[in-house]
Amino acid sequence: MGKTPLSKSSRLFLRAAIIVGVIITLKLLAHYAGWESISLNPLFSGIVAANVFLMSFLLSGVLSDYKESERLPGELATSLETIAEEVRGICIARPEADGQPCLACVAALARDIVQWFHKQHRTSELMDDLNRLTDHFAALEKWTQATFLTRLKQEQANIRRTITRIHTIRETSFISSGYLVADATTVFLCVGLVLVRIDPFYESLFFVGTIAFLLVFLLLLIRDLDNPFGYYEGGSGEDVSLKPLTDTIARIESLVGNDKYTVQEERR
Repeated sequence: MGKTPLSKSSRLFLRAAIIVGVIITLKLLAHYAGWESISLNPLFSGIVAANVFLMSFLLSGVLSDYKESERLPGELATSLETIAEEVRGICIARPEADGQPCLACVAALARDIVQWFHKQHRTSELMDDLNRLTDHFAALEKWTQATFLTRLKQEQANIRRTITRIHTIRETSFISSGYLVADATTVFLCVGLVLVRIDPFYESLFFVGTIAFLLVFLLLLIRDLDNPFGYYEGGSGEDVSLKPLTDTIARIESLVGNDKYTVQEERR
């Protein structure tokens, strides 16, 4: 049987464990080399508590964006499928209406959005693809009422708004100065854990390993959650699911069928 690949969450845990392993190794070297020159006092534990409080503040901030981000792929999928169904409804009401070019454009746009999530498509190019729907809506105007076109344009605007929001979340870090303080404090604390003198020694290994793992894992988790759309990042573990979008693509492409207009032709 083949080996089961590590999940993204397991890779995050493994990265933290490797860093803690390095810290434990340095602790052993410091102990046997006699470099443990810092005595354990209440100020040290106060610094640990202050750092955990700071990271809790950062974690609560990125979690709010993460919860919002969980909805965004579903909102994109809903708007895309709504446009496709509205166009199909126009074709049912008016059999002479040619809605296949518009359906092919929607299917191509949905595929491009998935590629954009993986940074295989530029945001400006994706907006151009979205704006091409305007031409197809205009072509359908002679076969439908203005209210139907208004509904299509509203969904187009919703897609534009959602893409802009996702782009902002993906490209903007939450309080960069807060990350700087958390990084620096964590590094100083890890150095202090290596140099602190705790008796008996085997107990110090347990406490150093536990505290270091807590601090390092929290820091890695916060940075990962800060970008819920990090599919293009090899070490990203906590990304929101794109399944609603991929399921919608299959349904939209089934509407295109075997007509002369295909997704590839629409992209050209």
